[in-house]
Amino acid sequence: MWCITEIQAAGSTYGNYFRVTTFGESHGGGVGCIVDGCPPRIPLSEADLQVDLDRRRPGQSRITTYRNETDTCKIYSGVSEGVTTGTPIHVFVPNTDQKRHFRHYKEMSIAYRPSHADATYDMKYGVRAVQGGGRSSARETIGRVAPGAIAKKILKQFSGTEVLAYVSQVHQVVLPEGSVDHDTLTLDQIESNIVRCPDPEYAEKMIAAIDAVWARGDSIGGVVTCIVRNAPCGLGSPVFDKLEAELAKALMSLPATKGFECGSGFAGTFLTGSEHNDEFFSDEHGRIRTRTNRSGGIQGGISNGEIITMRVAFKPTATIGKKQNTVTREKRETELMALSRHDPCVLPRAVPTVEAMVALVLVDQLMAQHAQCNLFPINPELQEPLSFNFPNLEPANI
Repeated sequence: MWCITEIQAAGSTYGNYFRVTTFGESHGGGVGCIVDGCPPRIPLSEADLQVDLDRRRPGQSRITTYRNETDTCKIYSGVSEGVTTGTPIHVFVPNTDQKRHFRHYKEMSIAYRPSHADATYDMKYGVRAVQGGGRSSARETIGRVAPGAIAKKILKQFSGTEVLAYVSQVHQVVLPEGSVDHDTLTLDQIESNIVRCPDPEYAEKMIAAIDAVWARGDSIGGVVTCIVRNAPCGLGSPVFDKLEAELAKALMSLPATKGFECGSGFAGTFLTGSEHNDEFFSDEHGRIRTRTNRSGGIQGGISNGEIITMRVAFKPTATIGKKQNTVTREKRETELMALSRHDPCVLPRAVPTVEAMVALVLVDQLMAQHAQCNLFPINPELQEPLSFNFPNLEPANI
């Protein structure tokens, strides 16, 4: 008897219920995604997606790559008369500034760029797209940001859930703990400057650090902090599919990521149990809450209704304007100086990609929770309706 196994597009598909497959390469005809499992009858237009695509696009400020792309999206299926139909949504963004600088990749076709995916792609496939790094380019994240915008819209409409990310560290410029009020943080605060740090004083310091390193032909990394407000209780599953495990996988799949923390993260290792534990209390609405939130809104791998907090570390951009030692495909030692366009720091443009991946995880988990635990009437003594998580939220405001 034959065993038939479903094979997904290797490494290019995420999600079980809200499934996203990205496609395209940095210097090919374009990039995009297919979204399968999106609920029907949700108002959706290209303008809804364009907001976050504009936040991600290159050339948006002096501290980002000067590649000239508008990243204008087009929806080719899955939407009719302004609403989703429940069928696969096809989103495509053409590449328009991909051919002018092919000469910059001539040397890279034979020499491996340090800390890039050039060598490992050759090791895995025996062939690779040289120009722009192909699928290893951050341009692939367009196929994440577009469906992430859909996911954020679903979360906001269904449960009043908000996903907000911001830059909290650039190299040695670190935003002090507690300087951002996560209860009142707004998108306008984040977007008030080109580095996407909600603290104006530290934003200027971060911008200065990026300017200084770019003038030297070098690069720097940092940290993006992401919060989720009004997340429904009960998202995530025990053991292998814990919510923080799903978030870690999704966020660590982004280009240039090197670390993930949830709640207190590594800093929690310096505390004792009595110092770290989040004590429970019952609030004025009769809801079980925690007095502190070192758990980061997740306990036992399941969301508890508090603000979900996480941090993602991004390495310095691998492409720099300095000569570096490397080897050719023929294993001959040589020197290489990259001439391609790149960001001196990926952090400002990484913010919408972090939000997108978090939103994709939450929508997928929301649909899983609804299917398993809300198929039949809930236990009102212990559970709350997914779509009305917080008593102070009126249905008209969701």
